[in-house]
Amino acid sequence: MSLPEWVESYLPDQYRPITPLSLQSLSGDAGFRNYYRVSCQPSLLAVSAPPEHENNEAFVNIALLLKAQGVHAPQIIAVDFERGYLLLEDFGDQLLLPLLNEKTVDVLYTKAESTLLAIQQIDVAGHSIPIYDHSRLLSEMNLFPEWFVTQLLGVELSDSEQQLIASTFEVLVESALSQPAVLVHRDYHSRNLMLLSNSDIGVIDFQDAVTGPFTYDLVSLLRDCYIRWPAGEVSRRALNYYLRALAAGIATPVSDKQFFRWFDLMGLQRHIKVLGIFARLFLRDGKAGYLNDLPLVIRYTLEQLDSYSELKDFRAWFEQRVLPVAESQSWYQPWQQAGDSQRELL
Repeated sequence: MSLPEWVESYLPDQYRPITPLSLQSLSGDAGFRNYYRVSCQPSLLAVSAPPEHENNEAFVNIALLLKAQGVHAPQIIAVDFERGYLLLEDFGDQLLLPLLNEKTVDVLYTKAESTLLAIQQIDVAGHSIPIYDHSRLLSEMNLFPEWFVTQLLGVELSDSEQQLIASTFEVLVESALSQPAVLVHRDYHSRNLMLLSNSDIGVIDFQDAVTGPFTYDLVSLLRDCYIRWPAGEVSRRALNYYLRALAAGIATPVSDKQFFRWFDLMGLQRHIKVLGIFARLFLRDGKAGYLNDLPLVIRYTLEQLDSYSELKDFRAWFEQRVLPVAESQSWYQPWQQAGDSQRELL
């Protein structure tokens, strides 16, 4: 059964189809999902998400969990797990990213942070949520040497270089696992948050949620791979969020220095992983647009490496072995200015 035929079969009576029923293709995401707007009133989204590539059961389960907490996740209208078809509430087209500027950032990020706080207060006990454990954290970062360094840049790593990378990754994993554990969206940023018609924040793309470090989604939001904010503003917002999380019983009392170490090293883990993911999206999946986002991710990586002396050897290696090759790539721009042309704010 084709997706249009399935939609017509499962469209509830309260949704009035516009005859003939049609599906308008929408832009996709980094995964294998394809989205279509259904010509009914009110409109719905039809999703084709191949079950061999996408965890649709997890998407549905997390959506129900979020909605039970009052978080705006799309309502599940119908689902066919075998075919990989879903019929969802339509959140519209208004992603947060194009709305962000010096006049809107405080209001929109405050909303996004409040939504994140609600997500982190969800009790995951009794739910089959994967754990963001040592193996998972490490396997994510290993995408960096495999896809970014070796396959995209063509740099062959010596045994000593591989040992340096491995020891650095262990530092980042140890820091991550020392944090309080909460429900982690795992891709909480301006392209996965939407401004709804009632001005609330809608959350999408949450099917990879895990139980893990409480700073993960926060650093994903504040050090967004698609838009950069001034360092002082990021620090202010991060610390303010920590105080809110502390008051909510999510965080544990630690010094500001310890909190920022958690926050910074968690960001390093994420951005090292993202370098590998963006390279893989280009090389394996033919999604070249993500190459243009690499310079900003490199900037985040190097800026945080500069702050921690125990990572100086990895920082030196990155500058000596990775940067010279990256600089010869067509997508490269000087990392020191990456993101500045988007926003130089506040």
